[in-house]
This record gives sequence, structure tokens and C-alpha cells, in this order.
Amino acid sequence: MKYSIEGEPMPVVICELEDGESMLCERGAMSWMSPNMQMETSSNGGLGKAIGRAFGGETMFINHYTATGGDGMIAFASSFPGCLRALDIAPDHEMVIQKHGFLACTMDVEMSVFFQKRLGSGVFGGEGFIMQKLSGNGTAFVELDGYIQEYELGAGQQIIVDTGYVAAMDATCSMDIQQVKGVKNKFLGGEGFFNTTVTGPGKVWLQSMPICQMANALVPFLPSNN
Repeated sequence: MKYSIEGEPMPVVICELEDGESMLCERGAMSWMSPNMQMETSSNGGLGKAIGRAFGGETMFINHYTATGGDGMIAFASSFPGCLRALDIAPDHEMVIQKHGFLACTMDVEMSVFFQKRLGSGVFGGEGFIMQKLSGNGTAFVELDGYIQEYELGAGQQIIVDTGYVAAMDATCSMDIQQVKGVKNKFLGGEGFFNTTVTGPGKVWLQSMPICQMANALVPFLPSNN
């Protein structure tokens, strides 16, 4: 499979598949394709995995596209202004991504539910108690919000992040939450009560415009029902 990521701030990944080659994608992610791409919808692993994807913020069923009778082309477009990233997944390089971040992948990439090790990091960390884990061996395409800044953290090195800004991280990293210090800071600082702490070793991807923050910013400009 060959691919190219085109355009911003609403990018699309265009994948060139050889005859018989297949890809998996989130339901509704396909934007355009050649006529010889054959589609099949399935739970991709049974009811258990389907329920796990639902907990991770994705749909229960997934689409399977195969190039038949020759080479094929298929494109997957972003649904929100931001970035598409191609992640190389391997047995020694698993990734954790935000809910709703998965777009498409090659056949040997596996998706599963990732539970935060500590309840606090799930309840207050901005991404919910459950995230998504990508394992196996292949390429995954993920959808991230806004501009992406990458940091490589050494063993024990930390970065403090406002809630919701963690887009993805190596599975070797860990997440926890810490309270904002000071009563005035909590109530008057406008940054909330908690921040997320990511600890290395590993790489972390931070996004500049989480969709939840975008929604909150638009609320004052939306028509009122009153």
C-alpha cells in the first residue's frame, strides 16, 4: 500500500492498493474510490471487539475494502479541521490515541480498548476513562484536531497538559492527573481544576484545537432556543 496525505486544514489520505490488498476503516470514512474496490461491513473480530470499539468512541461495525481485479485507489477524508497522521504500528511500538481518532488502517493493525491505569486520569483527564490502543503490525491513519506538536519524553520526563489536548502517545508513556494549586487559581484562573500529566519514555502528540474546546468556544455565538 502506498499513500499520500493531501491538503489542510481538511486533509485527505489517498491510498493506492495492489490487487487483493485490503484496508479497514471507520464506518462512513470512505470519501472516494476506484470502481474495483469491494466493500464488506463486519464486526471484525466478533461482538466483544465491536463492543470494545463502541466504548472507545468508534462505531461497533467496521468497513473492509479490497482491491479486486487489479490495483485500486481509496481515499479517507478528515471530518474536522486538523491533521491526519500515519502511524507505524509494530509489536514493539504500540500507540494510544484519543477517542474518535481512528480513521483507517492496514489489515494487520488491531484496535482495542485502552483503560487508564488510574481512575482519576480517566474521570478528569479530558479524554474519558477509555481511549483506543493500536497494536499489531502495519500502518494506521488517525485524525487529530488542529495543529499537532510532538514531544519526545525521556524516561521519567513529564509534560503538563490542559485537559483534552493529548491526541496520541506511545504506549510506553503513562497519564495521570494533578490538581491546579491554589483556590483562586482553581476558581478564577479559567483553566479548570485539573491538568493531565504525561510521563515518558516515549513520544506524545498534542493538539491545538480539541473538538470539545471548539464546541465550547462556539456556544456564545449559537442561536438560543428561547
